[in-house]
Amino acid sequence: MRKALRWLLALTVLIGTLGTAGAATAADATGTDGTTDIKERLLSIPGMSLVEEKPYTGYRFFVLNYTQPVDHRKPSKGTFQQRITVLHKDVSRPTVFFTSGYNVSTTPRRSEPTQIVDGNQVSLEYRFFTPSRPQPADWTKLDIWQAASDQHRVFKALKGIYDKKWISTGGSKGGMTATYYERFYPRDMDGVVAYVAPNDVVNKEDSAYDRFFARVGTKECRDRLNGVQREALVRREPLEKKYAAYAEENGLTFTTIGSLDKAYEATVLDYVWGFWQYSLLSDCDQIPADAKNATDDEIWTSVDTIAGFSAYADQGLSTYTPYYYQAGTQLGAPTIGFPHIEKQYIRYGYQPPRNFVPRDIPMKFQPQAMRDIDTWVRHNARHMLFVNGQNDPWSAEPFRLGKGAKDSYVFTAPGMNHGANVAGLVPEQKALATARILDWAGVAPSAVQEDPRAAKPLAKFDAKLDKRDVQREMTLRP
Repeated sequence: MRKALRWLLALTVLIGTLGTAGAATAADATGTDGTTDIKERLLSIPGMSLVEEKPYTGYRFFVLNYTQPVDHRKPSKGTFQQRITVLHKDVSRPTVFFTSGYNVSTTPRRSEPTQIVDGNQVSLEYRFFTPSRPQPADWTKLDIWQAASDQHRVFKALKGIYDKKWISTGGSKGGMTATYYERFYPRDMDGVVAYVAPNDVVNKEDSAYDRFFARVGTKECRDRLNGVQREALVRREPLEKKYAAYAEENGLTFTTIGSLDKAYEATVLDYVWGFWQYSLLSDCDQIPADAKNATDDEIWTSVDTIAGFSAYADQGLSTYTPYYYQAGTQLGAPTIGFPHIEKQYIRYGYQPPRNFVPRDIPMKFQPQAMRDIDTWVRHNARHMLFVNGQNDPWSAEPFRLGKGAKDSYVFTAPGMNHGANVAGLVPEQKALATARILDWAGVAPSAVQEDPRAAKPLAKFDAKLDKRDVQREMTLRP
């Protein structure tokens, strides 16, 4: 897909924690046999090793490494260590399998489905995101099937311990990852909750995004944002001098993208997308109302706050090389027009993922990959829930369900951005979605089975555990 300011948020609502030893509210330390400590059971799995254990009242939280084959088709051809985390509550509870599609968070966090079902959570770092990168890195082994096979092996390894129902989930690229996993291994999970998952079926056809930007929010807000974006390109010369000083001060280089000029335009063209991805309509009063009469500093600050001028420097791109590689080989990337900006001010347009990956890494796009996923979901979805945001650009090309889908749903949270969730749905859909998640997990109370309108999360909200990690990494990616 493309780039942008991002939450490793709905993407990184990660895992949970570890109860302190001896605390009355700590999670049960024993296994199903009543004698074996859960840590011992986890470490008895071949290929599993402990990185660290962190305390959190009511849980146990483990950061682990798991040995995976570089190539699941040829497992004898080498291995690498993939980082996972386990938020252990009780082996008698269901388990949620979470992935952000990026790095795994080692800070105790709980995803929304985990709170809803009051269960355990296993979280997986996506292959090729450091430190879960094979050495040497054979980039041809970074694809959606290999990643789904990583999840499959982790599931099989842990199913013997956590033998109740499993739900997979993730936000943004994590939602895509959960969907692809279901496509390739449909017998593993009992349900899927995919948040704001883009579905770029035909990479060259992106008119849905243009329609989205023509009507999102209000005309007043769109005019403000468009005005600042245009003015940043009109004032390219003085603002690029400011950018050059900023780059020198912060040690930024531009080898991968090719030049400071390309990086500057890419950041500016991310500005409007980035606002709608992470902000709400109510935040529009923070955008300069009269861009033409705003100072250079006001234009710079607004663009930097929302899009981030470090995004396309080598230092900003390197962490996300695996994402851009996948966008340019299988996932696809949106291309949008800018009808409010005269052509003479745009030199490069929305640049392709190839421009954000070092040239020594070969890339070739596979147009059939997303077509296969889309066709499968339309005709075979079972126990799948897609939650989108009304004002989220990535939701402009959503997953859709066909006649073959069973007990599956696509809901849109009104007024919400890339952080859309079940809690943000209209009451009737919120209750139905919660009821289906509880049922798929095998923990729906009798009252909910009789009346889905009674459905609510089984675990109480925890301000720390259920906090979303808002990490704006200053690049437009899902």
